[in-house]
Amino acid sequence: MPLNMQTLPLATPSVSSDAPIDTVIHRRKTRPVAVGSVIIGGNHPVVVQSMINEDTMDIDGSVAAIRRLHEVGCEIVRVTVPSVGHAKAVKEIKDKLNATYQTVPLVADVHHNGMKIALEVAQHVDKVRVNPGLYVFEKPKSDRTEYSETEFQEIGDTIRDTLKPLIVSLRDQGKAMRIGVNHGSLAERMLFTYGDTPEGMVESALEFIRICESLDYYNLVISLKASRVPVMLAAYRLMAKRMDQLGMEYPLHLGVTEAGDGEYGRIKSTAGIATLLADGIGDTIRVSLTEAPEKEIPVCYGILQALGLRKTMVEYVACPSCGRTLFNLEEVLHKVREATKHLTGLDVAVMGCIVNGPGEMADADYGYVGKQPGYISLYRGREEIKKVPEDQGVAELINLIKADGRWVDP
Repeated sequence: MPLNMQTLPLATPSVSSDAPIDTVIHRRKTRPVAVGSVIIGGNHPVVVQSMINEDTMDIDGSVAAIRRLHEVGCEIVRVTVPSVGHAKAVKEIKDKLNATYQTVPLVADVHHNGMKIALEVAQHVDKVRVNPGLYVFEKPKSDRTEYSETEFQEIGDTIRDTLKPLIVSLRDQGKAMRIGVNHGSLAERMLFTYGDTPEGMVESALEFIRICESLDYYNLVISLKASRVPVMLAAYRLMAKRMDQLGMEYPLHLGVTEAGDGEYGRIKSTAGIATLLADGIGDTIRVSLTEAPEKEIPVCYGILQALGLRKTMVEYVACPSCGRTLFNLEEVLHKVREATKHLTGLDVAVMGCIVNGPGEMADADYGYVGKQPGYISLYRGREEIKKVPEDQGVAELINLIKADGRWVDP
């Protein structure tokens, strides 16, 4: 029966009152899948990726776009490949990247009836993404009321025959495939059989997984994206559950597709991606914004940093300010950040008063706390080191970090 989205239970772990609280996220066990020099899954860090907007036929524009993304921390870059001509252009892009910059793991996005396209581009990229709802196009029939078991299987056989050459090519080259299901493009027979549900998304992915496994191919990454966060959450949770039941350990690529732009696009993406990561689900992420792709990367790393899954920047702890605050907290935080933001790995606290300061910033490496009007106290962990005039606070904080041997020049 199709999964009822409205009654899907959420995971609510039971914790006894005397049990220790585990503050570490334990990721679901997955098999490592190589995408060029980057490994997705296993015990490897959650990987950040994005996609360029340029037409792949624009060699110079595509190379520049890939380089921009890679330079700001994007670890895998996807390009769209709508034709054989585009597929051949990817070779030129790859060659020019290698000649003028460096090797960047590349993924090709292949959609409608893409067998010839996929076979060509598989020679030039590290991973091919296929959409099960579009790879073998099923022309809808306006008078259809159901799919018979025979019809369902016949299309399944056609999909296997169409997909086999690509699977064999990727298998023999040691390359990866992403089975990328989208809620908005489920195949008609999946819609008729399972409805427009997370269950239909999961079954669509499982059909392709089983075809790959029948051909001894396991370098797979799975995604089940939706533009609505509750649908996305339900699909990934169900996929993880079904894979666990079936003994499958494929890594999952997380994303809220078509999240939009601005503050809400970031909030929407974070709501979906971070929720699953906190449950231990997810091995690679992409934040899909209607903005320049480079703007997606800080959001990805911010999510991972906040959850303690990757340390890619300085962690700043700062109170929201209140009537007890003894200095302009927003201004001072900005000064401290500008002076120390390059010291990746440090935790720095800026607290407005002594009431909350030492306790709330206990996990920080260094603290800058309002002590009395005109003065601040500098802390190393919980230990107060010195009290200095406010106008010397940032300079003295730098001196303390230097004295501890933890300073590096920007």
